[in-house]
Amino acid sequence: MASALLEKYGNAVESLALIPSGGGVYEVTKNENLIFSKKSEGRFPELDEITNLLEQPA
Repeated sequence: MASALLEKYGNAVESLALIPSGGGVYEVTKNENLIFSKKSEGRFPELDEITNLLEQPA
């Protein structure tokens, strides 16, 4: 997913970090705000879902 996001947004991305974790945690944050949590949702996100969340105003 990270490579797809970088391909879509290119230089518009100031920072992208993948942080390994355990226990089924998969979280996506934007400007330090949690926008998706696998633990809360009980599933992995779709790429389109993440891009839509990233494009929403903060």
